[in-house]
Amino acid sequence: MRGHRFTYGLSLFLGDLVVWYGALWASFVVRYFSIPSWNDFARHATPYTIIFVAWFLVAYVFGLYESRMLSMKSKLATTLFNAQFFSAVAAIVLFYAIPFFGIAPKTFLFINLVLSTTGTFAWRILIARHLGVRVRERAILVGSGDETRRLFRVVNDAQYYPLYFAHYCDTKTLSGEQVISWVKEFVRQGSAKVIVLDVRNEQILGILPELYKLSFSGVHFVDQHVIHEDITESVPLSLLGYAWLVEHISRRAHVGYDTMKRIMDLSISIPLFIFTVPLYIPIIIAIRRDGGPAFFVQERVGKDNKRIFIAKFRTMTTMDAGIPLAPGDKRVTKVGRFLRVSRLDELPQLINVIAGDLSLIGPRPEVPSLVAKYNELIPYYDVRHFITPGLSGWAQVHHERPPQTVEETREKLAYDLYYLQHRSFMLDLKITLRTIHTLLSRVGA
Repeated sequence: MRGHRFTYGLSLFLGDLVVWYGALWASFVVRYFSIPSWNDFARHATPYTIIFVAWFLVAYVFGLYESRMLSMKSKLATTLFNAQFFSAVAAIVLFYAIPFFGIAPKTFLFINLVLSTTGTFAWRILIARHLGVRVRERAILVGSGDETRRLFRVVNDAQYYPLYFAHYCDTKTLSGEQVISWVKEFVRQGSAKVIVLDVRNEQILGILPELYKLSFSGVHFVDQHVIHEDITESVPLSLLGYAWLVEHISRRAHVGYDTMKRIMDLSISIPLFIFTVPLYIPIIIAIRRDGGPAFFVQERVGKDNKRIFIAKFRTMTTMDAGIPLAPGDKRVTKVGRFLRVSRLDELPQLINVIAGDLSLIGPRPEVPSLVAKYNELIPYYDVRHFITPGLSGWAQVHHERPPQTVEETREKLAYDLYYLQHRSFMLDLKITLRTIHTLLSRVGA
């Protein structure tokens, strides 16, 4: 199942290449009213290939190679527009700020930007959105409970996913024998060759030996929690228990990664801190004009439940006590609103990264009062304190705002646990790129 993401992303990339090089060829026809010779095309193709690499990076940052983008129809056009805007800026900068290519095609570049943008929109919106629809395989979902029903809806709504549930068998309404008969009948009819099961359901465990015999008829069984984790990129909270934690949450398995991550944190945060220090003066002056201190220091819970103190540029008129912000909250100052949107308010936290209290990537640290509350209401909540918290995390790139309720905090924990289980340099890179995408989207909004 998981190979569909790579296949889908590769298909989009190859389609983009066809559009970009096709637009380059068409630009010659539009500009000079003639078909370009091979030498003319090759002379432009070399510098434009470098531009296409920059365009690929921009598209990747904006998440345009992720399969989930197919289900985000309302955001696709906006995301494409923002990505194309920054791609155009990248092309202009590469040609005119770096006099390396030996050509400065003003009119040609304008024509190419128009054609490539038009072609990209046509390719992405009219064609690419339907790439995954024709390859979806029929499946049967067998289980019960809110989590199983939610999985049924999520999978069937995700047009990019290579699986969809043709039938749902609720084990709460049927006996074990009825479930076996029901599944066998659909398999006999050829309705599905994939059966997704909640293998932790006691009723299903009792009939699993009988269902397993269907494997000899070409039936493929999949644990529903594997599908859940694959499509939502989070850990189903129903799995949580000490057995799961012992199996999946380990420091020893990540000791090499943790050491290298610390080196990367220092290698990035120290130069970044030196580079951004000049911004402190205008930011402090702007904050002080509203009255009050420039910095806000707050106690948070860090790794191993130790208390840490993090500094931020003050963005509110009152001290933040962990009370969620409502839209248009009057506690946020005008300067503070800009600092929050641009994330400049978090620049002082680079000092915490250098000191080792924070990492660049990891679960966001929470205030002690809320941690105490969530520890009582959410089982195993303190597991997120197993590693060093970060400036940006897996939960943050999946949510547009901090959690406002206990239920939203449960969802956040599901993403934090996914990060704890799968943390790696590739996942850190993915979080970094999605964070950049979020910041660029706010700038382009």
